[in-house]
Amino acid sequence: MRNTLLLIAAGAFVAACGGTAQAPTLGSNGQGIHVSELRPNGKDHVRGWAKGGSHGGGGGGGGGGHHTQSNGIDYHGGPVMLGTTHIYYIWYGNWSGNSAPTILDNLANNIGGSPYYNINTTYYDGSSNHISNAATLAGSTTDSYSQGTALSDANIQSIVSSAISSGALPMDTSGLYMVLTSADVTETSGFCSQYCGWHTHGTIAGSDIKYAFIGNPDQCPSACAAQTTSPNGNAGADGMASIIAHEFEEATSDPDLNAWYDRRGYENADKCAWTFGTEYTTSNGANANMNLGGMDYLIQQNWVNAAGGYCALSY
Repeated sequence: MRNTLLLIAAGAFVAACGGTAQAPTLGSNGQGIHVSELRPNGKDHVRGWAKGGSHGGGGGGGGGGHHTQSNGIDYHGGPVMLGTTHIYYIWYGNWSGNSAPTILDNLANNIGGSPYYNINTTYYDGSSNHISNAATLAGSTTDSYSQGTALSDANIQSIVSSAISSGALPMDTSGLYMVLTSADVTETSGFCSQYCGWHTHGTIAGSDIKYAFIGNPDQCPSACAAQTTSPNGNAGADGMASIIAHEFEEATSDPDLNAWYDRRGYENADKCAWTFGTEYTTSNGANANMNLGGMDYLIQQNWVNAAGGYCALSY
């Protein structure tokens, strides 16, 4: 059975994929970092946009005022991530004895080339270069609580910076670095109450690096997991799979927060958050909607930038 959000924050909110949202005033929670986030089930999905859809963050800017509109989502002139996108995992906290690495490594190794990720090929840059249906898990490392169990937005960037500066992961401007947290780790700017995950970019060692926070739904399953009985018998990891897909799709189509988003500030995955399309039942009674690399997943739909625009599981 689907869980519904139990926590409603003050301010604007909207049902997923419906209604009219008023995005919060451009802000950074005191951290100086602007992000795009996946809101908990039943809530508005965007943090860090200016009202009215004007959009810039983390030093990115607004794309020079370049706008094109079609299919329900607008292009604002910024870059997209081209070629094979490299995914990097930073396993933060305690993952001992947890099946999450098996489940989520398989996701990262098989989402590229899938009918699902092919949706992102409908997005392109100002020279009409389209995103490729190509991605790979290019590296992973562990971080045993270097910043403690209560993380700020700035701590997330520090975790990524440390992984790169130590040589644990390469410096890669064509990559997305994801900080995956164990269930005992929280993010103090609003994990579970304001968001389930987010992505942004920042200058690390002189380069523009894209990175994301992926919270563990085991900490708040009613807010950040679609179901408690999950396809692979690990509700936290299976819930993270959909959050990872959400942030990955947005980071490749809007890496510097100045490329693809709609008049409300919604990026492609925001427009379909917490909608799952056609589902089937797995052998353990869980719901799933796709099989990647021999494993079942329940992953949210993504917005197809074609034929007027629509939420779907494939293109």
